[in-house]
Amino acid sequence: MKLVVATHNEGKLVEIKRILSEQLEHLADRFELVTAGSLGLPDPVETGVTFEQNALIKARDVAARTGLPAIADDSGLIVDVLGAAPGVLSARWSGVHGDDRANNELLLRQLADIPDQFRTARFRCAAALAIPDSCSEVPLSSAMSHERGFETVRVGEMIGRLIREERGENGFGYDPLFVPDEQPIRDGVRMEGLTSAELTQEEKNAISHRGHALRALMPEFRALFIAE
Repeated sequence: MKLVVATHNEGKLVEIKRILSEQLEHLADRFELVTAGSLGLPDPVETGVTFEQNALIKARDVAARTGLPAIADDSGLIVDVLGAAPGVLSARWSGVHGDDRANNELLLRQLADIPDQFRTARFRCAAALAIPDSCSEVPLSSAMSHERGFETVRVGEMIGRLIREERGENGFGYDPLFVPDEQPIRDGVRMEGLTSAELTQEEKNAISHRGHALRALMPEFRALFIAE
C-alpha cells in the first residue's frame, strides 16, 4: 500500500520509515512510503495556530490531492519564559522561513539575560494521519468516516533547556541550542548535557518529540491498515 508523507524533506521520510520498521517489524514491508515532494505536490498554506491544526492541514491536503492515506507532522520549539513562543512560528522566528542561523541568533539575543534555571523549553510535535473517503484500499466504517474520511492527530514532546551557544553538528533548527532532559546511554554510561545536535540519529529518534508523536499514531495505524 502506498502511503504519502506530507513533506518535501526526504529526511523525514527516512525517519518515519525507521519508526514503522521499529513498530511493525516485517509488516512494515507492506507499505511503500513516498513524499509529497517526490509527487510534485505543493506545500499547503499553514493557517493553523496550533501544531495540531497545521499537521491536519498538511495531511488533509495531500490525502485530497492523491486519494491516498497521508501522514504529516508539524513541530516547533516552546520556550517557557517567552510564553510558549516561538511555537508555530519556530521555522520563521527571525522573519525568513528556514533560516536556522538567524532563528538561533535571535533566540539567543532574546534570552541573553535569562538565568540558566529559567531557560526551560520543549520541542512539541503533532503527527496527523488522514485517509480520504475515496481510498478504496482502506474501507472505513461509518463510525470512523465523516465528510473528510478519517483523521487523527497525536502529540509528542521532548523536554529540556536552552544553552547559551550552539554545540553539535548533527541536528538542524534549534537542535544545537537544546539539551534534552533525557540523555542517551553510551557504553553503559548515562550522558550529561548533550544537545540534540550532539546525538546520533538513532539516539535522537528514540527520545524526540516527532518519534513520540509518530509512535502514538501506531495503535490506530495498526487497527486501520493491518488485520490481526
